[in-house]
Amino acid sequence: MSEEIVVENKNKRFRKEKPWDTDDIDHWKIDKFTEKDNPHPFLEESSFATLFPKYREKYLREIWGHVTAALEKHGIACTLDLVEGSMSVKTTRKTFDPYIILRARDLMKLLSRSVPFVQAVKILQDDMASDVIKIGNIVRNKERFVKRRQRIIGPNGNTLKAIELLTGCYVLVQGNTVSAMGEYRGLKEVRRIVMDCMKNIHPIYHIKELMIKRELAKDPKLANESWERFLPKFKKQHVKAKKPKDIHKKVYTPFPPPQQPSKIDSQLESGEYFLKPQEKRRNEYRQKMREQAVHAEEREREREKMFVPPKEPVPGDAAKKEKEEKEEKEEKEEKKEKKEKKEKKEKKEKKEKKEKKEKKRSSEDGSDQKQKRKRT
Repeated sequence: MSEEIVVENKNKRFRKEKPWDTDDIDHWKIDKFTEKDNPHPFLEESSFATLFPKYREKYLREIWGHVTAALEKHGIACTLDLVEGSMSVKTTRKTFDPYIILRARDLMKLLSRSVPFVQAVKILQDDMASDVIKIGNIVRNKERFVKRRQRIIGPNGNTLKAIELLTGCYVLVQGNTVSAMGEYRGLKEVRRIVMDCMKNIHPIYHIKELMIKRELAKDPKLANESWERFLPKFKKQHVKAKKPKDIHKKVYTPFPPPQQPSKIDSQLESGEYFLKPQEKRRNEYRQKMREQAVHAEEREREREKMFVPPKEPVPGDAAKKEKEEKEEKEEKEEKKEKKEKKEKKEKKEKKEKKEKKEKKRSSEDGSDQKQKRKRT
């Protein structure tokens, strides 16, 4: 019997068993950071400041008490400067979480971008993240920018609701930015949808893709397989550009074009130049009144059309219509017969003319031959 040789992995030679590391432990779980984890105060103070638009001043005044109360729980001090139009946050001796200052900074950013306080406070939670997407510099044309930004919202906000449901994020479109709050994976999808929308790719394509991915995620068999075969592939439709108009080259002439009459010349010809200013005003007023009268008549005609009653069926009309239709058919048939007769006559006349010409030619040829014989 040959003994089986067991090959040991060199990388795992010095690894030892860890009795405390069991399968019950969730390695991805984020434990809450408490004061016990960091009992000592920070050595240096950290601070951030953000500007806010003037239309936001009234709302920030109303809710600033709630903002200070929410940040005091985490040991963060905040100030609202209405003169400069800025909000600032800084750490204090009571601050224990080193990352909370960055979350407080994000809270200020969201408040300045018109996110309501009830929603913006959630950024202080450990499982929440935020992203402010700038869309103002992507499209230069203002009308095109407004249209593409409206696509993100959709009719009655339906597109925005669909994006929120599929990504699990809160999305707010305001001015030149799009504010989003949620998990990192959802924020990544939101950024991709918004940036592609501003690059003229409609959000509905991404929404369809996300819906398919959600259904595929439910199937455990497809967990380790590629989903490319299930996802739709949208081809770019190239719109044909308008053909340039044919520009004919002008014939070169050394002589300049004839001078066009000026406004004063035309007034001199019509005699309007010699009129007094009062008479000119009268003439202009009369011309206006004539044009208004013409427009008024056209409007009245259009209004009268609405009140014209439709033709009602009268007893005996059906029989009259049938008679008229029969008469029209008979007339058409008679016209056709006449045309056919004329065509036949013309054909016969043409044939007779051809035959006469051929007889004449044959007779002429015969007479010429007799004369030649006599001469010989």
